Amino acid sequence: MQYFPLFLDLSNRAVLVVGGGEVACRKIDSLLRAGAQVTIISPNIEPYLQRLVEQDKCVWIQNFYSSEHIRAEYVQVWATTNNPELNHQVYADAKKARILVNVVDDQPFCDFITPAMVNRGRIQLAISSGGASPVLVRNIREQLESMFAQNLGYQAEYAASKRNDIKRVLPSVDDRRKFWERFFDHPDIEHCKTRQQFETLYQEMLYAEVEDKASITWIEYGEDVELLPLKALRLMQRAEKIFHEQFCPFGFVDLVRRDAEREGFISEIELAAFLEDVRRDKLRVCVFIPPNSTKYHLLRGDDLFIRLGKA
Repeated sequence: MQYFPLFLDLSNRAVLVVGGGEVACRKIDSLLRAGAQVTIISPNIEPYLQRLVEQDKCVWIQNFYSSEHIRAEYVQVWATTNNPELNHQVYADAKKARILVNVVDDQPFCDFITPAMVNRGRIQLAISSGGASPVLVRNIREQLESMFAQNLGYQAEYAASKRNDIKRVLPSVDDRRKFWERFFDHPDIEHCKTRQQFETLYQEMLYAEVEDKASITWIEYGEDVELLPLKALRLMQRAEKIFHEQFCPFGFVDLVRRDAEREGFISEIELAAFLEDVRRDKLRVCVFIPPNSTKYHLLRGDDLFIRLGKA
């Protein structure tokens, strides 16, 4: 992983953009939508930026760039000119001042890069190839745009509005998580267009009786994690515990829910003891076992078993 993924809060934070052309327009538009306080340095700027300045949405220093323009108050510096030598000077000055800097379309001179985004209100999905293939990233973004419900942002807004209310009814973190899983899985959720529709569904499900029981899913591992079926990936994101044989590749275990407990085992006897605790505590569990293994048949019983796909 070349870049650490991070969402940065730029609300009321000072950002410097060197350059006033079309590239600067695109970057400044995104920065302003994130709430940044943008200062532009350039002898000339595009009409779009001129309008932003006239509306007091950003500040324009009408001058050529010099090293004195770099100040500690800036949390980011963007170099967007069509002059590589000038951009590299901006980079060197920002690095000297220990400020994060991005020289647009010049990856070796970037402390950070901006991903392609899928925006649904509060929901933001970022896709990046680390600068390797912008066209591939664009294609992925287009696919994701078609996959996600248009009301995804409203779903997030509604859930945020209920954070205090649901704590009153469901004090347990686990109970709240399970409720929201059921709520967002409901077939009607994608069709809710008004707050009242969300509220009706919420009230119906919040007070409905739900029987908790243990759920054990057995999943074959192999050499290629991309062969995992979608159903396995979905259940792995719901599991509260993961058991994996000692030779299971880390790539499979790494795809499970981040806060799920992970436990390795070396024998059927050890695993049987683990599963006894699972059934007693009514947990949702995934167990990774090698392909074509027969030694776990008795333990599996009638549990769900998912085979690895074929290449």
